Formats: sequence, C-alpha cells, structure tokens
Amino acid sequence: MVLLGTVTLWSCSKDLELTPEDNRQTSASAFEDPAAYKQFLAKLYAGFAVSGQDGPAGNPDLTGLDEGFSQYMRLYFMMQELPTEEAVIGWNDGTIKDLHYQNWTSGNEFIRTMYSRIMYQIAQSNEYLRQTTEDVLNARGVEASLQADIQTYRAEARFLRALSYWHALDLYGNPPFVTEDDAPGAFLPEQISSADLFSYIESELLAIEGELKAPMTNQYGRADQAAAWMLLAKLYQNSEKYNGEDHSADVVTYTSKVIDAGFGLVDDYQKLFLADNNSNGAQNEIIFPITYDGINSQSYGGMTFIIHAAVGGDMDPDNFGINGGWAGLRTTSALVNKFLDNEDDAVEEVNDSRAMFFTEGQTKEITDISNFNSGYAITKYKNVDVNGNAGSDPTGDFPDTDFPMFRLGDAYLMYAEAVVRGGGGDTGKAVDYINKLRMRAYGDSSANISSSDLTLDFILDERARELFWEAHRRTDLIRFGMFSDRGIWPYKGGVPQGATTEAFRDLMPIPSSELGVNTNLTQNPGY
Repeated sequence: MVLLGTVTLWSCSKDLELTPEDNRQTSASAFEDPAAYKQFLAKLYAGFAVSGQDGPAGNPDLTGLDEGFSQYMRLYFMMQELPTEEAVIGWNDGTIKDLHYQNWTSGNEFIRTMYSRIMYQIAQSNEYLRQTTEDVLNARGVEASLQADIQTYRAEARFLRALSYWHALDLYGNPPFVTEDDAPGAFLPEQISSADLFSYIESELLAIEGELKAPMTNQYGRADQAAAWMLLAKLYQNSEKYNGEDHSADVVTYTSKVIDAGFGLVDDYQKLFLADNNSNGAQNEIIFPITYDGINSQSYGGMTFIIHAAVGGDMDPDNFGINGGWAGLRTTSALVNKFLDNEDDAVEEVNDSRAMFFTEGQTKEITDISNFNSGYAITKYKNVDVNGNAGSDPTGDFPDTDFPMFRLGDAYLMYAEAVVRGGGGDTGKAVDYINKLRMRAYGDSSANISSSDLTLDFILDERARELFWEAHRRTDLIRFGMFSDRGIWPYKGGVPQGATTEAFRDLMPIPSSELGVNTNLTQNPGY
C-alpha cells in the first residue's frame, strides 16, 4: 500500500491542503498503471491502521509525535477510552495522564495529533476524489470497465472521509472543512458549525448508499452499505449533541436495516477479539473492521498498542500471542463493578463471559496510577486464534487481530436505546436483541431481562459490559450526560476518589498550534 499521486502531505503549517515538497510522483505519472486506483484506495483504508510508508516505523505520515503514538486507531482509542471509567494508563509520556484526569489543555500533544491525523485522512480522501472524476478518467483514457469499478472505489472513499469527519465532529465539534471541490493549494480552511457538518455527513452517506456494494458482498475490511447505515445510525444516535435534534426514529430505521442485512452473532464473545476474527465466525458479526496483519501492516499503534499495553504484571505474554507486555493499560473498579451484583463480590465468580479481567497480583482499586498492578488488567484482545496459536508475525511484535469498529452487537444495543428514547420500533424486539447478547454472555437464559428492565440506565451499563475497549465509551457517556459534570469514577479529575469536571470538556479543544496558523478558526468554549 503505497502513497500515490498528489497525496497531500502534512507540514508545519498544518493546512488541510498542501502539495508535496519532495520527489514523490505527481498525478501525471502516478496513474499510468491502472492498478494505482485501487492502490490509492488501499492507502485510504491503511491510514486507519498504519502510521506511515515503512511499517512499523521510519517514514511517518505525520511528524511532531512518536510515530507509534501518532497512529490513527491508537489515538482514537485513547480519545474514546482514557477519559472514561473503562481505561487508565500508567505511563508518563508527555500529557497522557491528563486524558484520564480530564484536565487537558489546548496544547495537549495527543489531542493535537488526533486532530492532525483526522485532517490528514480527509485530505487524502479529497485528493483521491479529485483524481477519479469522470472528466479526469476520460482524459486519461481509462477503460469503461475500470471506470465502473472506480465508481465503487469513490463511494468507499467518501465513506472513509465521512467516517473521519464524524470523528472530527464528535471530538472537536467545529473543525475546518474542505472537500474535493476546493482547489488544492496552500489556503486557510473555513470553520464549519457542528450542525452544518452533521448535515454534510448525513447527505454524503445518503448519496453513496446506492453506490456501495450490498451488505456482506464486498471484500472483507472494505465498506459496504451496512457500514454506511451503521455510521448514519451513529450520527443520528448522537444528533442532540451535534445539532440539537432528536433522530431516534432514524436510529431505529438504520439499525433495522443493518440487523436485517444478514449479519449474525458469533457463538463465542471471545472470538470477536482474536487473531482469526476475520475467519472464525466473528466476520459475520463485524460490520466494519480496521484490519491488521502481523506481516503486511505493521505498526506500533492500533492493535499492537492495545494488546501489548494491556499485558504486564503476572500476565503471561504467550497467552496473548506476543513477545512481551508494555504494562500500561488497565481498567477502574467502576467498570468491574458493572459486572457485579455487589461491589464486594469477586469478579472471578461472575458467569458473564464478557468479564475479561486478570486479577492475580492486581488490586481492584487503583492506589497508584503509575503502577500496572494497581487496577485490574483486561484480557479482551489477543493475538491468538481459536486454537491458541499465535499470529503470523514470528517475532511476536505485531498482531493479526482486527479492530471491530462497527458490529452487530452494537446495532442491537443502539436499536434498544432508540426505542427507549421514543424513536418507535418494537419494545419486544429490543428486549429480544438484548437477551441475545446476554444469552451468549451467560450461556443460557438465566440473565435475560424483561421489558420493565429496559431503561436508559440499564442500557448505558450494558453498553459498557458488551462494548468496553471498543472506542465507544466517551461518546456514550456524553450522550447520556455522564461524561464531565455528572459522572464520577476513580482518578477522574485527577483525584483517587474521582470528581466531576467542567461541562465544556464534552468537546476537545481545537489545538492551540492550529489556531496560531489558521485565523479562520475559533476555539471551543472553555479553553
């Protein structure tokens, strides 16, 4: 997966649209090979999984932060999990602990680099769309059969751009905005309001719905109609935070499309997070993954980070298919307690198979956030297959495990929540969907719920039990009004017992370095 064509590069001015300053190919030569169109598309997908041109490191897309730290999925996981009760990290790298403490500033280097990574992905997608218009393809003499394939590629590129713009909307609220219609070159992008960006993402996803392949008919790892429906449902689910409107009815509509599209729950929850989750049955539940390969897509971000950083203390790295742990990521007692009837119960006695905690040598309560043994460890993700065999990389460094960004289990929970919020739908179906997840977790119907149990409080906790460490929690807590000035968990606010924080932290700040360059941008309130 190589960087082709007039792919825009990041420079010190951090514009969205800059032309190459080195000797890479130009569009005049990059597309002489017809295979380049699919290769460039591969780069758009790879931008979520790798950090540069020479995996695992050495020729990064972005500079200014360690290449492993600057990888898209690693940063997105950190933004969505570290500020919540689901994850803490014991390292002292820069301002990383400020993410869990919720006391970050507009100078936080991880927030800044997430912003840069998102904008870089958008710039790449814009350039691909410029280079694949009908006029450009005809001028190059591209054959009609290839042009037909390229139309599908373009729809996928628009989906990937919409995904990154949704991340920008959800994290930063009012980012700069550029599309392929803006001529490339050095200029200062205008800022877009959250409401207008919501409308743009919605219109893009609706426009490409008929151009994407039908659900489960595209190559594994590539977007299809179901991926677009899930992203639409995510957009609608959080719409009150984006534009002040309730779109619960639309959540019901689009999650129903996903649920009726032929996906099915894998029989064993653990299979979703193993090295062969592209083939062990989990692929029938996963709607859109970020794919990893221990040989061909090596990176110190993404799943390499998530798996290695979660192993330490008395944990055996061999059980996780890796050569050693990085002793960083753990969880708080607030997540553990969601699996317990009483806080004094032992988590080892819980029948819920989703309670994937390592407790030997670990304390449930965190007394020292820098000590890996302080707080229970998480055993959810592993670089082994269903038979316990390690992934393809013989060094044990880089996993094959794919990250399940969208999956059917989440669609079930989203449908149920939308029903409770008054979006219509069928309460009986909502209860049935929840019980399908709980029957898989418990192995029988002993923990099934009834309609009287289906409350928003229950759903928020059930989302934690089903989806922890899948990069949903920050967004969920904000939607439920429990992220900043209401919810409390250990070390939130920088104190062991936890504390509330200012409500403005529901949005991340526009990086101060960006404000210093682009005079068209206004900082989010509170920063």
